[in-house]
Amino acid sequence: MADSDGPSIFIVDDDPSVRDALSVVFDVEGFTVVSFENGDDFLEAVKTTPPDCVLLDVHMPGRSGLEILKALDVGTFPAPVFVISGQGDIPMAVNAIKLGAIDFIEKPFDADTVVGRVRDAIATKSARSGHHEHDFPGADLLTPRERDVLREITAGASNKEAGRRLGISPRTIEVHRARIMEKLGARNAADLVRIVLTASTGEHG
Repeated sequence: MADSDGPSIFIVDDDPSVRDALSVVFDVEGFTVVSFENGDDFLEAVKTTPPDCVLLDVHMPGRSGLEILKALDVGTFPAPVFVISGQGDIPMAVNAIKLGAIDFIEKPFDADTVVGRVRDAIATKSARSGHHEHDFPGADLLTPRERDVLREITAGASNKEAGRRLGISPRTIEVHRARIMEKLGARNAADLVRIVLTASTGEHG
């Protein structure tokens, strides 16, 4: 059984077999697991008990995973949120990332892979706590995850390398990169690096 000192994970899925399977996997790995069959119960719970990570199904009766993300305001929510989707839901999963989810996990999923990605996401969040980069124009527009991706891009990492380090897929890195460039008004990756490095070195022009 999980002990109360382990990281907490909230699983939101209307399918009891999925909830049970994920609960067993994370319980064995030492997580404190709380599962919900609908988004409204989950939203009520996080008001008083924020988890360390969330696994949120895209398709649910009542409010969908996307609607729950909007209600949650993921940009200010302290825990990373993964969305669970079937292969046919990829466009919806990409929309979820635009709403602030850090990545999507496709069904059927591999238990070890899911646990690894959750651990990476929690570790990245912990490493970022209390760490502030030099501000640059538009920095306040970026979500914490977009800042993580931007840091990898400006360090010269490829989408694959950045994805591996952050525990997310290269496709998700591409989505974040496009969003970052749009928010910062960058024309290309080189322009993006210039915007950030100019601010960090105190140069202008």
